[in-house]
Amino acid sequence: MIEIKNKKYFAKGKRSIVYIGLYRNKEVIIKKPKSNLNTIQHEAKFLKILNKHKIGPKLIYHNEEILIVEYVKGSRIIDWLKVNNKNKIKIILKKILDECKLLDKLKINKKELTNPYKHIIINKNPIMIDFERCRFVENPKNLTQFCQFLMSKNVYEIFKEKKLNFDKISLMKELKKYKHNNKNYSSILKIIMEEF
Repeated sequence: MIEIKNKKYFAKGKRSIVYIGLYRNKEVIIKKPKSNLNTIQHEAKFLKILNKHKIGPKLIYHNEEILIVEYVKGSRIIDWLKVNNKNKIKIILKKILDECKLLDKLKINKKELTNPYKHIIINKNPIMIDFERCRFVENPKNLTQFCQFLMSKNVYEIFKEKKLNFDKISLMKELKKYKHNNKNYSSILKIIMEEF
C-alpha cells in the first residue's frame, strides 16, 4: 500500500466514493467502491490499456479495494466550450474526436459520451475520466455518441453563437456509414471542422 497524505472526501459517484489526497506531492484521486469491488479491478484493467495510448488519467496504484489515479484539473467540456474561441475549440475537438476513433479501433466502448459533461476535462488537452463502465464490444459507438453530443441542442447553440455551424444532416449520413465500416472518419471530421 502506498502512502497518501491529506486525504479528504471529494465526491460521490454511482459506484464509488471519491477522495483527493497527495502522493509524492502531487494531487491524486482515490476511488473506493460502494459495494462491488469488481468495479475497481475493471477500471484499472482498462486504464492500463488506455494509458499506453495516452488516454485517461494516469493510473498510479490499485489493489482489491482502491484505485488511485492522477487528479485531472481543468474545466468540464461544456463550460470550456462556452468561454473559448473557435481556434482553441477546433484543436480540442479534433483531439477528442481522434481519441473516440482510437477507442473504436481498440473495440472499447466508454458509454458516457452522449452526455460527457462530467467525463471530459479540459486544461491544455482534453482528458477523458471515469472508465468504470467500459466494455469490449464488437461495434463500439464512441465517435457516434460524441457526435450526437455535438449535435445536441445545448452544444449546437453554443456553436451557433460562435458562428461554428456544421451540417447536421450530412454528419448523420456519414455516421450511418461509419457504423458499418468505420472507414469514413476523414469525411466526418471534415463536416465538423469545415465551419471552423
